[in-house]
Amino acid sequence: MMATVSQRRLSGVKGLKLSIHVVTWNVASAAPPLDLSDLLQLNNQNLSLDIYVIGLQEVNSGIISLLSDTAFDDPWSSFFMDVLSPLNFIKISHVRMQGLLLMVFAKYQHLPFIQILSTKSTPTGLYGYWGNKGGVNIFLKLYGYYVSIINCHLPPHMTNNDQRLEHFDRILEMQNFERHNVPNILDHDLILWFGDMNFRIEDFGLHFVRECIKNQCYSDLWEKDQLSIAKKDDPLLREFQEGPLYFPPTYKFDKNSNNYDTSEKKRKPAWTDRILWRLKRQPEASSPLTLCLPPPNFSLSLRSYNSHMMYSISDHKPVTGTFDLELKPLMSVPLITMMTAGPWAMGDDMLISYSSTPDFVGSPWDWIGLYKVGMRHINDYVSYVWVKDNQVSFSDNLNQIYFNIYDIPETEDQFLLCYYSNNLHSVVGISKPFKIPLRCCLTRDVLGEAQA
Repeated sequence: MMATVSQRRLSGVKGLKLSIHVVTWNVASAAPPLDLSDLLQLNNQNLSLDIYVIGLQEVNSGIISLLSDTAFDDPWSSFFMDVLSPLNFIKISHVRMQGLLLMVFAKYQHLPFIQILSTKSTPTGLYGYWGNKGGVNIFLKLYGYYVSIINCHLPPHMTNNDQRLEHFDRILEMQNFERHNVPNILDHDLILWFGDMNFRIEDFGLHFVRECIKNQCYSDLWEKDQLSIAKKDDPLLREFQEGPLYFPPTYKFDKNSNNYDTSEKKRKPAWTDRILWRLKRQPEASSPLTLCLPPPNFSLSLRSYNSHMMYSISDHKPVTGTFDLELKPLMSVPLITMMTAGPWAMGDDMLISYSSTPDFVGSPWDWIGLYKVGMRHINDYVSYVWVKDNQVSFSDNLNQIYFNIYDIPETEDQFLLCYYSNNLHSVVGISKPFKIPLRCCLTRDVLGEAQA
């Protein structure tokens, strides 16, 4: 494990550990390759991941492509869902702005504890009117903590460093959330910020940079990395942390090779693709005797920070960061508890029972979906019912709704039930996996009960 550790509140009480894998990749309009196992760490037996955060830049955004992606999932989203859904990861949110695409996947057992608060796009190209550059954000609550995730694409070229920093500040300033308890992004518990930031290596000549890379003397280049220089002068930027750059610069390569730019321009290699994070500042004690820090319950550690040289479809190499987030959950009981005893039949209906916490506020537009285990996203249901329309009975602690058994496929697959809250725009309850008896068995049970 890497030694980079960020701590907002050091945990003294046993809590929950979540493993988060962050991916950033400028894909240069390319289609997904056949295999991304290494990028997603699928063959790492020592790693059990809970959440994937995937940010892409320069996804094909031609007119025909955008029209197609409006009607169907774009090829990259489909690819990641195809790979991750059999592993019980569900796409819980996404946001796209032209070539910028941000997706979050989570293991299904975490869904009731993740609330999507908002998604946001901030264009910075063409004086703020064009989305070829800028940032996209997903703002969510994770076990009661506020988390902001930003995928960005900043201006290119060596001489545009001041413009890059201006765009960084502009994206940050635009992330205000007035409808929520923490409108300022700097008050969020965690910010994950990554993307093609386009920072370059100053002063050193092309030959020196390439020799350092060839000899793996990466530390000789750090002092002239524009992002590292900017952090020394900018107090706010300095609050964003990054792992050590122990991997080769990720730009610019000849496509379909591991050779740095051999074109006439011969661009100097640079670490353009970065992953940063920031934990919420804590108030300082007014005196050495004042204990004003809250109880320890939130820490983040970086396990690995790597590039993946095997992928050559783009002139950039992808970068990944794997984190362990240790926290004491502020929310440990789901708002809705689906009964785990399984559904049972009454006539032509399958009854489902659930209970809610006292503080849960329902809506006439709440619904319960029936899903096959391995679902891709929240709309990938087999069937669904409106809670209010299909309610059979309710009390202070127990509610029942029904599915028509003829809306349920006859299969021996395993299923899940998810309760979707319209007010919270999120899944607030999920059942354990179960099998549905075949329809003939359900009918036989009903007949047996009637004869008895």
